Parts: sequence; C-alpha cells; structure tokens
Amino acid sequence: MYVIVGLGNPDKKYEKTRHNVGFDVIDVLAKKYNVELTEKKHRALSGSGYIAGKKVLLVKPQTYMNLSGECVAAILNFYKLDPENDLLVIFDDVSLAPGRIRVRAKGSAGGHNGIKNIIAMTGTQNFSRIKVGVGEKPKGWDLADYVLSRFSKDDRALAEGAFADAADAAQLIVAGDLEGAMNQFNGKK
Repeated sequence: MYVIVGLGNPDKKYEKTRHNVGFDVIDVLAKKYNVELTEKKHRALSGSGYIAGKKVLLVKPQTYMNLSGECVAAILNFYKLDPENDLLVIFDDVSLAPGRIRVRAKGSAGGHNGIKNIIAMTGTQNFSRIKVGVGEKPKGWDLADYVLSRFSKDDRALAEGAFADAADAAQLIVAGDLEGAMNQFNGKK
C-alpha cells in the first residue's frame, strides 16, 4: 500500500490558504480516483482506493501542520509500512511560484515545520515529496501570516493548475516512475 499525505490545517478557517495546498491536492486525487475521505483514525481524515492499480491511502492529517509527523508515523506503524518506499508527502513551498511544483525523492525539511516533524517522527528524510508553489513571502510580511493567507484570484487559478499537475505526478510516483515525474514536472512552467 502507498500512503499519500497532503499537509494542511484542519479548521474551516484554513481552507484555501497557501499552507493547505497539500489538502487541496488530496481533494483532487480523491475526486479523480473516486476515493471517499470518510475514515477518521490515526488523527487523520483518510480514504483508501486505487491509483495505477496499486492500493493507496489518501491522508489529511488533523494534527495541525507542525505535528503532521505524529499522524504519519501512526499510519506507517499501523500498516507496517516503510516511509522510504511507501510514503509520498505533498506540501506548500514558498520558494516556488504559484503554478509550479517540484518532485523530489528525498530531502531536508528546508524550514518547513510539517516536514521537520515528519522527519523527526519517522526517523528519515528519504521519502518522496511533491512541493507545490505558493509564492515568495512579500517583504515585511511574517512567514506564518503569509502561508496562512489566501491566494489572489489569479494566483489561485495558477495554484489549481499545480494541484492537477501534482495529482498527475503522484500517479506516476505510485506507478513506480518517480524519475519520470521529476522529468515531466520539475522544469514545467
């Protein structure tokens, strides 16, 4: 089984914020592959289905961003899965413009507290990830205020294109073609 985790915050007030793009991509995947996100356990909202002929669990942690690793570790432990082979995490990245995504096989937290907590709780930074661009923080803004703000109308349209690209990249990764996903999406504007 492959676990696909989209990072975000659970309260309604965080919907459609930059920090919740991981949740947005999970919604796109759920719709595209007819997965109902109705299961509530391991401090997550999740649903299982099939992508590329493989069983997947789509996950929205309900722990709030900075404690995402608690949920991810609980799921991996429960299903006896290896994060290095069975985990894909989708999250926001302020170093990418809206509309852009970047696929990686592994990496550091890069200052992202949700990823930092997943690395701490799983004991590895060697898991697949898709970073979804939310744009650089404007001068004078606090980073937390920025990622918890909403996109402009134009940037939201760009972001929704990135959500579709991220869902396509996730399908390739689940099918075992991480390199193909990197080649197809990392240079795409």
